[in-house]
Amino acid sequence: MAWRDAKASRVRLFLFMASIILGIAAVVSIQLFSNNLKDNIKLQSKALMGADYTIDTRQEPTERAQTIIDSLQPDAKEINFVSMIAFPKNGGTKLVKVRGLDGAFPFYGTIDTEPSSAADAYQDLGGALVDATLMLQFDVKPGDSIKVGAITLPILGSLKAIPGSTAISTSVAPPIIMPYALMEATGLIQFGSRKEYQFFYKTAETFDLEAFEKIIDPQLKKEEADLDTHTSTSERLGKRYDNVGKFLNLAAFIALLLGCIGIASSVHIYIKEKLSAIAVLKCMGASRMQSFLIFLIQIAGIGIVGGLIGALVGIGIQELFPYLLKDFLPFSVEISISAQPILIGVFLGLFMSVLFALLPLLRTWYVSPLEVLRVDEKGAQEPFKVRVAVIAAVLIFLFLFSFWLLGDALYALGFMLATLIAFAVLTGVALLFIKGIKTYFPKRWGFAARQSLLNLFRPNNQTVVLVVAIGLGTCLISTLYFTKDILLAKTEVGQSSSNANIIILDVQSDQQDTVEARIKAKGLPVVNSIPIVTMRIHKIKGRLANDLRQDSTKQMRNWILNHEFRSTYRDAMIDSEELLEGEWTSHTTPNAPILVSIADNLVEDGIDIGDNITFNVQGVLMETTVGSIRKVDWRQLQPNFNFVFPVGALEQAPQFRVISTNAADEASSAALQRDLVAEFPNVSIIDLRQVYTIVEDILDKVSWVINFMAFFSIITGIIVLIGSVRTSKYQRIKESVLLRTLGAKNAQILKISALEYLFLGLLGSLVGILLALISSLCLALLVFNEPFAPSMIPFLVILPGITVLVMAIGLSNIRSVLSSSPLAVLRKEA
Repeated sequence: MAWRDAKASRVRLFLFMASIILGIAAVVSIQLFSNNLKDNIKLQSKALMGADYTIDTRQEPTERAQTIIDSLQPDAKEINFVSMIAFPKNGGTKLVKVRGLDGAFPFYGTIDTEPSSAADAYQDLGGALVDATLMLQFDVKPGDSIKVGAITLPILGSLKAIPGSTAISTSVAPPIIMPYALMEATGLIQFGSRKEYQFFYKTAETFDLEAFEKIIDPQLKKEEADLDTHTSTSERLGKRYDNVGKFLNLAAFIALLLGCIGIASSVHIYIKEKLSAIAVLKCMGASRMQSFLIFLIQIAGIGIVGGLIGALVGIGIQELFPYLLKDFLPFSVEISISAQPILIGVFLGLFMSVLFALLPLLRTWYVSPLEVLRVDEKGAQEPFKVRVAVIAAVLIFLFLFSFWLLGDALYALGFMLATLIAFAVLTGVALLFIKGIKTYFPKRWGFAARQSLLNLFRPNNQTVVLVVAIGLGTCLISTLYFTKDILLAKTEVGQSSSNANIIILDVQSDQQDTVEARIKAKGLPVVNSIPIVTMRIHKIKGRLANDLRQDSTKQMRNWILNHEFRSTYRDAMIDSEELLEGEWTSHTTPNAPILVSIADNLVEDGIDIGDNITFNVQGVLMETTVGSIRKVDWRQLQPNFNFVFPVGALEQAPQFRVISTNAADEASSAALQRDLVAEFPNVSIIDLRQVYTIVEDILDKVSWVINFMAFFSIITGIIVLIGSVRTSKYQRIKESVLLRTLGAKNAQILKISALEYLFLGLLGSLVGILLALISSLCLALLVFNEPFAPSMIPFLVILPGITVLVMAIGLSNIRSVLSSSPLAVLRKEA
């Protein structure tokens, strides 16, 4: 009976099935890709690092650290720093990461170059490997030269890839590889320059890296060095991409929920139309269980087939993820297919379709044979306790599935509550809209407009489910654009001279006057000239930093005790700072304690106003007292500091400068950079315009992925809409034929339907955009702490686009309605 009835309703049941296929496809594709990603990270963990383990330090190794490093006999080593380089061929300059390598690094994986022989020859020939994108940008080829500091090297090849690098990580400072032996000759390794020393090691397969790390790493940390193994690095990388997978899984889960809600709504109408047939079956002796199983088997079959088709579609879709995420991955992902996600897809299809269709299915259980004579809206209602039990089962499933995806009960509960709130808001708005139409019905409107509004709350309408489906998909996409604008708010470079858009780093004290003179000679302003003094903490609250490092009961983080702080002195706070406690001290007072201001992030380590801190300022001990606490906005692209000294405290200390200026256009910026790099090869220049462009490009790539996931929700909503149109098709034919019998013309019927779907599309997309607006406003104020200026794209593009799409789908079914003969319907009624 289930099979026969399904054959008669195959088109409608196929649309039920389509509602969950996309959601299952999204979940399966992401699960498969996540599994492939984890497997690839494990298989390629050595190739990702290029070695079995590394030791790195952001300063020249201490005597004890160097002893440990030498005793382990490194197989390769590297010095790297960020600096400006120049291309003599065309005078171009660029901020790059210079990597000086010595030894046969990498031991695993390869340095991919063009020509391939350059990777093996650059150390012997004394040449450079230059990032391939950079070579295209500046139109240089192998055989041209590159100027790094005081030396000029031949370019031996273009660098396409090196272990551990990604397209995103190399965007701001593309890599340049050169021989380690030539690094000193560049003249760029000097006081104040930010450099990193790395030592690479290769071990036997049987070597116990985990036990080795537990012994050596603590010893190195005391010397401000760090040991990383290929296993610990791959674990961190795995956790990072695991979070991406969790986000994508949640987005796919939302699409699946939309499909299930579409099934619940469609099955509700489908079963309602079958109640009279069920009553007849019961009159003929069918039991409750038989009538219930007829439709349960149909829905279960839909779930199994839909889950299987969704799983197969998901296998195909997962091939897209390596392409979508290639810029974020430091390796290429080898795709393979495992059985677990496919079985999960089939199980989800079966379980969720039955679970969400259970409430309307239970109506078949309570149909009375008497209802063969009359079937009304309130007939065959399931008991209240049964309804509560089913709803509780749905909520428990939502929590358990979220917990399985996230691995954290609190996050799972938060996601479930956020999802319920979103659904509740969209449902509430739809119900209020319907109630508002009923209460304030526009009686003076034309016939077609009034009839279209009446259709929104006619029997078997699906206004609520369509508003939820369309609204949630629209909300996902709109939130992307709104939050993207928040993130890009700081990338707006003002045209006034008070806003710096070029930052010049590592200017030595004897170069300051000349650099400032060169800037002014170009007709540009010197916006800031900030002194930088490097120092370490020697003593806090009377306790030596060395003693605190050994104290396992201390509340203070190790980085404070180990860090080489870059501090400054000035007489006033800047825009990114706000005084929280204490009094700001602008100048030192003779024979009085030096009062420093600390950033608020140090308070959690127990440092407070009145505490004494002794700094080691390059060999000279300086005693200070904390006088104030500042709230610092570290996200702003300008120099910010943990410690700020008053004027008169550090002027005599060895220091260098950070100078900022404002260039009105790219031509003047390029001219300034070219001249400064030619005269002062040690300085590094950051053009904030380029940084902002890179930030926007990264956000565009992220938006691609989010848009891709929102696509599932939108398409699911459209399928639910198609299902709703098909479900109410015969009722609409009857209504339209009766209208035509009463004298209505085809144009009027077409207008009624067009207006109805216009209202539905407008309501769903508008509510989704408004919900996104509210959530983005909360993000701006509570998370990003930024003023909110919403994008107009959702209002100008998404709102009309989705509305037109909804209208097109709704009107696609009208042709059969208009072509139906009134006489045929009247005969059927007779």
